Amino acid sequence: MIVEEKLLAFPIPEIRSSVRWQDTALYNLSIGLGQDPLDLRQLPFTYEPQLRAMPSMAVVLGYPGFWVKDPGTGVDWVKVVHGEQSLILHKPLPASGEVVGTTKVTGIVDRGPGKGAMIYSERIVVDAATGEKLATIEQTTFARGDGGFGGKPGPVKAPHPEATGTPDITLDLPTRPEQAAYYRLNGDHNPLHIDPAVASAAGFKAPILHGLCTFGVVCHALMRELCDYDPAKFGRMDLRFSSPVYPGETIRTEIWREAGGASFRARVVERDVVVVSNGLFRYA
Repeated sequence: MIVEEKLLAFPIPEIRSSVRWQDTALYNLSIGLGQDPLDLRQLPFTYEPQLRAMPSMAVVLGYPGFWVKDPGTGVDWVKVVHGEQSLILHKPLPASGEVVGTTKVTGIVDRGPGKGAMIYSERIVVDAATGEKLATIEQTTFARGDGGFGGKPGPVKAPHPEATGTPDITLDLPTRPEQAAYYRLNGDHNPLHIDPAVASAAGFKAPILHGLCTFGVVCHALMRELCDYDPAKFGRMDLRFSSPVYPGETIRTEIWREAGGASFRARVVERDVVVVSNGLFRYA
């Protein structure tokens, strides 16, 4: 069972890691770039002479691993799902270098018995050589098996309001059947995304795509349609994960332009299920 004071103070290790151009290319490929080898706008994200990092790669930099699996957290890790994700990009990410990630738990919400808990965490990623802040990453983890531990029922972060009406832009991007297996190589080794037995125990018919892989696919859509593939134009991206994606499905991102950026959501075309909601994008 979760003990609030203990989880708030849980010692998540600081991570210092080197980033090679191969790591950046692997990340970009793992979220679907390069599927069209003739798209010259995507080439800088897969070809080393001119390599660029996608803004969403920040979510795997300085990543401390699947730390909620540690028995000391008190979390029923098999029933954990990714709930919400926020990324603020302070400057374009380097395609190679060394970074440091510092992660902490910032809040816990007890939704009650049978309703699970919400764990808020934050990671700051800095350039190890200069100390410059590269990105701030906030995450909400839904611990579906941990409600009723006696914690506070709030405060709950308010999501960005859903857009209404016909979207200004719609873009379909396919995922591949083996995409979760590739995405794991970025450092997220949760067996939920590759082991059918673990997926079944968690209530899914098959291993599901990482929420952060879905995040990357949607980031690709925003970069393509709003930033002309220029990372310097990207400022912020927030979203809520509404439903899982199964590898091989097509993610349709729907975008509504607004002052300073856009609202967005995404759905799986094959099942017509919304998988990302309450999306907020802001330019740098």
